[in-house]
Amino acid sequence: MDQEEQKPRKTKITEIRGELKVIRYLLFIIVVPLVIYLLQLLSFIIIPFLGAVFLAFLFMPVMRWTRKFNVPRWGGMVVSILIMVVVLTVLVRLVQMSGSQILSADSGFWFTAQEKLETIFIPILESLGFVEVGEVFDIQSLLQTEQVSSFIYQNFGNTVQIVQKTVSTILMTLFFLVLLLAGSLNVPKIMQNTIFPRKAEAFRTLRQAERSISKFLFVKTVLSALTGLGFALLCWAFGVSFPLFWGLLAFSINFIQVVGSVVVTSTLGLFALVELDPTGKMLAFFLLITGVQVLLGGVLEPIFMGQTFRVNTVTVLVVLMLWGFIWGVPGMILAIPITALIKIILEQFPNTRYIAEIMS
Repeated sequence: MDQEEQKPRKTKITEIRGELKVIRYLLFIIVVPLVIYLLQLLSFIIIPFLGAVFLAFLFMPVMRWTRKFNVPRWGGMVVSILIMVVVLTVLVRLVQMSGSQILSADSGFWFTAQEKLETIFIPILESLGFVEVGEVFDIQSLLQTEQVSSFIYQNFGNTVQIVQKTVSTILMTLFFLVLLLAGSLNVPKIMQNTIFPRKAEAFRTLRQAERSISKFLFVKTVLSALTGLGFALLCWAFGVSFPLFWGLLAFSINFIQVVGSVVVTSTLGLFALVELDPTGKMLAFFLLITGVQVLLGGVLEPIFMGQTFRVNTVTVLVVLMLWGFIWGVPGMILAIPITALIKIILEQFPNTRYIAEIMS
């Protein structure tokens, strides 16, 4: 009799568990779009905060190094700020030199560009409707066409908004960075109150994330700088105009994993058609800039990373699309550090450790 009573009871428990599982799936389907919407809505504060956290990881070794010499926290902050000022000053100076290089381009470049415009680019513009078939245009008159002028006018407001948004994001990032370095924002305490039940686990996870992400950012910065230097030297050696501009562009876009290297290599290859004839010289130039990307990004970067940062290519492409959809270009730049942080957190819990293994 007891066995007969237990069978309906077990069946009812199984049904309840099944219903709870369905409810969890439905809640997950509802919560994911809501989270994405909130991330987009609060992007003006989340992006600077995450950028400041990852930059703070880079400067934490500096803070600890100054502490070894009994230097107070504000002294370490001064050293970190001086490093940032020097780096920003160098970057601004390079941008100014690049702009001067473009503005001082000689007439030979524009003459060559005019020839290439007539033979290569005009047919493409005719097919797109910017130029009437059979009509002759030079570069100046092309820029003054009604289609191009209306396009520039319509997007001028968007350009101003992008510049304003970029400046405000940089200022907020620096503000959060100062707070983090000063200890005003206790990240371990925040992680303890939101994710981990004990302080020791939060502190250990944060230190692991600091080591992994700081090493990734340092290696990525050094290799991106070498990539930019390689592109600039190759442009100078092959006689391609504006080598400093292309070096800076390669350095900056290379921070977007996988996609950045493809974009800058293909863009420079197309630009080189203006000055290099489509012969062996053009092929050698394209192969060399591709070789620089493959050597630095495909060979040296995995070697220097070692076991510290392991995420497979499929995961990289998925997170690039996801965070690019949510936050645009800033999301694509922050995608890999965010993924590293999520992966490290998932590794700390037995129930989610298999997800981190799939990502590896």
